[in-house]
Amino acid sequence: MAALTGLERVSGTVTRRPKAWRGVVFALAAAYFLVPLGTSVWYTIYTPTAGVSLSAYGELLTADGFVRSLSLSLGLAVATIAVVLLLALPAMLAVRLFAPGLRVVMEVLCTLPLVVPPITFVAGIGTSLRNGTEVLAPTPFWATLIAVQDPAFPVVLVLAYVVLVLPFVYRSLDAGLRTMDVRTLVEAARNLGASWPYVLVRVIVPNLRSALASASFLTLALVLGEYTVASLLGYEPFAVWIVTVSGSKGQLSVAVSILSLLLIWLLLLAVSTVFGRKKGK
Repeated sequence: MAALTGLERVSGTVTRRPKAWRGVVFALAAAYFLVPLGTSVWYTIYTPTAGVSLSAYGELLTADGFVRSLSLSLGLAVATIAVVLLLALPAMLAVRLFAPGLRVVMEVLCTLPLVVPPITFVAGIGTSLRNGTEVLAPTPFWATLIAVQDPAFPVVLVLAYVVLVLPFVYRSLDAGLRTMDVRTLVEAARNLGASWPYVLVRVIVPNLRSALASASFLTLALVLGEYTVASLLGYEPFAVWIVTVSGSKGQLSVAVSILSLLLIWLLLLAVSTVFGRKKGK
């Protein structure tokens, strides 16, 4: 009995300690994220001369370049999400169904952008654009090369962002595909007379809602926060505009950063709620 009591005490102690430590870890993590965020908010609303004021947030809508840069970044994000999903998902399905031996090769190729420094990546893009303009000048492709560099909507940034987000999109889609029997679903749909586009849109995509949502929001977060490639190529999307404004209006730039962070959080919360309801039904 004494031995059992000792074991119960030991087991009781072991089971209680993780609960206490979970609370401590959660509190430290919350402080790690919330304290800098709260400090940033206080910096945007308080000045020693005027006291507490929301003028920094009121200047956002009238700030020069705010709407233009935000619209450009959102447009680039939507285009990047569409292109990378249209490229990655069919390719991953084809490899899983017809060439399983190439899965390792595809994984290496898709994750390769993680080991390439962005500065090296953008230097290669800039060199290619300069040399391409000279080489393609006598050909009809010169106009196409100029068009993809249009500052109003630089397609070259979409192509660059597709490469940068490819590792994250691949991981998200791969995790989703591992949770379903792709071959059985595809063979069943094909045996019932479904075409390949129908199989992709009506069979595979509905089972990958969560993975597609994760890939889309990882892409959105990267595009909204990417600075190096856009800045060195001479474009001014949202992240570059924030840095430009920060040189003269510190409070305004921090306020924009906070609002962009809250926007992404709200979008994530909305998508999680929508997909949670669909899954529950």
